[in-house]
Amino acid sequence: MLNAEQISFYHENGYLVLEDVLSADELAELRRVTDEFVERSRSVSRHNDVYDLEANHSPERPRLRRIKNPIAQHEVYDQALRHQGILDRVEQLIGPGVRRNNTKLNMKEPAHGSAVEWHQDWAFYPHTNDDVLAVGVCLDDMTEENGCMLMVPGSHKGELYSHHENGVFVGAVSEPDFEPGETAKCLVKAGGITIHHARTLHASTPNHSAYPRRLLLFEYCSLDSWPLLGASYDDYCASVLRGQPSVRPRVDVAPVIIPLPKPAGAGSIFEIQETLTNKEMARQ
Repeated sequence: MLNAEQISFYHENGYLVLEDVLSADELAELRRVTDEFVERSRSVSRHNDVYDLEANHSPERPRLRRIKNPIAQHEVYDQALRHQGILDRVEQLIGPGVRRNNTKLNMKEPAHGSAVEWHQDWAFYPHTNDDVLAVGVCLDDMTEENGCMLMVPGSHKGELYSHHENGVFVGAVSEPDFEPGETAKCLVKAGGITIHHARTLHASTPNHSAYPRRLLLFEYCSLDSWPLLGASYDDYCASVLRGQPSVRPRVDVAPVIIPLPKPAGAGSIFEIQETLTNKEMARQ
């Protein structure tokens, strides 16, 4: 469980780093299954419902940017989503009651790995309240060299930046005079986790190391939040992990910019950010 100091740090800074959340066996099983998906991707030549590929992906050298919706691809990912050690901590921050939003497994191959430009998750999925966060489960040590997550402390309490260019949602901060200011590096050992608020500014550089950086990301929401872009009641009920469904959403004041329209044919954040004019992190 989180102690009072950790809870206070999260609410003040908008992120948290925790070591040793997964056991060695749990970590090994996640790595094994992930390696199997990478091996099967050798037969894939374009993005599909499972894989988001790097531009130089090939049968001889498979390179993935993402495994999409991993909880639908294998039970071991779904088990990690429901990990009691994770849910206990999440519930301390946004509970009582928790439901899931999106899930993905972002991957940075050694000496490669796409950057992720500065953005706020809230720009992608605004809700009726902002008790919304993401947990990153580290399958590998996350270091400065292999493209660890970078956070802007306290930014979750500030403005929502524009993620649009020329009237189209580009999935990254697009304001020409934007400067992130002070940043914090989330350095975590494999088996640890990161937690960040949906409005916290974050990004990552390419992987410049000889080691992979695989990060399993679970987005969790308070039980009484409701997505502003809509959801069916059945989907809402299916997303509940702890607590009972409610038809009474809590509505809090939070800045919102609807993430529409999106670029034609765009899917993952990587594809959406390809349309961004100024790709600062990709040059790092």
